[in-house]
Amino acid sequence: MRYEYSLAIRAILAILAFLLRDIFYAIFSPLTLFFSFILLQSFGYNPAVNIATDTIMVYGHTLQFIPACTAASAYLLLVLLILLTKDIKISTRIYIFLLGSFLILAMNILRIDILIIILVKYSKDFFNTIHLLFWKIVSTVFVAFVWILLSIIFKVKTIPVVSDIVYLIEIIRKR
Repeated sequence: MRYEYSLAIRAILAILAFLLRDIFYAIFSPLTLFFSFILLQSFGYNPAVNIATDTIMVYGHTLQFIPACTAASAYLLLVLLILLTKDIKISTRIYIFLLGSFLILAMNILRIDILIIILVKYSKDFFNTIHLLFWKIVSTVFVAFVWILLSIIFKVKTIPVVSDIVYLIEIIRKR
């Protein structure tokens, strides 16, 4: 496929990806809630879950899962990084997304369960502090780490957006 067509398709898909955020939420929210419940249960915390209200109850604490808890933005960022990176085959893009999504989901479940354990064992104030730390800093750093790891595993040699811009500038200079 010619580069121009590939770039146009990737750009359109990247724009459409913003519409997928709700789809990410619909897919990953029940998975996140269910696996957080399972992991808490394996640690002996005896949680109760209500999928209809997106809540987990643990020792008198009811935690409401909101869309941000699902990390839909992390999946969106991963999709954008994948789509806006030049010279990756379609099959590789799919593998990168699947592995990256698994890593984000696993880390998110671990994050949620750590926060719940902190709430139960310590205090709401400590929970809020750690929650903000995870939300503001750790989650962004983790998605960047996942992208770098996936780039190494799949031998991605180009940089999202930058490689396309450099290539387009080269084409313009040649004309």
